[in-house]
Amino acid sequence: MKVTGVLPLFLPICRRLWPGRLASVSATLVKATALESVTLVKATALEAAILAGHMLLYPTGLTQERRQADLPVPAGTARLPVPTGPPVVLLHGFIDNRSVFVLLRRSLAQHGRQRVESLNYSPLTCDIRTAAELLGRHVEEICERTGSAQVDIVGHSLGGLIARYYAQCLGGDVRVRTVVTLGTPHSGTRAIPLASAHPIVRQMRPDSPVIEELARPAPGCRTRFVSFWSDLDSVMAPLEAACVDHPDLEAHNIRVSGIGHLALPVHPTVAAGIREALDSESAMRRQEGGGLTVA
Repeated sequence: MKVTGVLPLFLPICRRLWPGRLASVSATLVKATALESVTLVKATALEAAILAGHMLLYPTGLTQERRQADLPVPAGTARLPVPTGPPVVLLHGFIDNRSVFVLLRRSLAQHGRQRVESLNYSPLTCDIRTAAELLGRHVEEICERTGSAQVDIVGHSLGGLIARYYAQCLGGDVRVRTVVTLGTPHSGTRAIPLASAHPIVRQMRPDSPVIEELARPAPGCRTRFVSFWSDLDSVMAPLEAACVDHPDLEAHNIRVSGIGHLALPVHPTVAAGIREALDSESAMRRQEGGGLTVA
């Protein structure tokens, strides 16, 4: 952006020196800048619309969801085949609740993931370690209730950091097969400095003890990590903070182009990418190579 802002000052002089070539270069820069501006405007408008919609849905997710026992199947009834994947746990971000996953949960259910549960942790939570311990107890309860040895976790923003801490630092890799994170500050973020008044936001800063713990060696960690990060995520500073970069972890980072932070758990293109990351490692590798572009 700095280059495109300064370049117009020198265009009149340069046109005299290289008229043909410069005309082509300047036209290309103008087109690229215009395209970036349009993409940014669309993404900003989408973020605003999602925020407005989420504020309406927010009250519906204030309480923990009810655990419904499976209904008994009448004798002689044929059972339909169901996916063999483990239960999926959805974990929301900072000052949020399970309502943020309404569309993602529907998408997972429509594609065969019937065992999907959300965990609400208190908006007054002030420690990532405490939230990770709560997640661990929740995972154990799910495994006992469903008979599954493992779960998958999808975490948005802070939720992804809590899930990673549980899997990497609290022995949760025994129970967690895959952690999918959406816009999670894995190496800490410097965005929104005023928010540092909150203790848990301070734990998401690059120099915090929690981030330092996550950077320590983690030999033998069995959990697979898949991180979706956006090139228009205003909550990540720098943007690459949302990537998992650790030599001991099996981690795959998938770039999403064209949407912001709030759209990551909502957009259908990302939902399709999450399903593939949970269902097929080979499909997830294809995404990692090309990323996801949201028009």
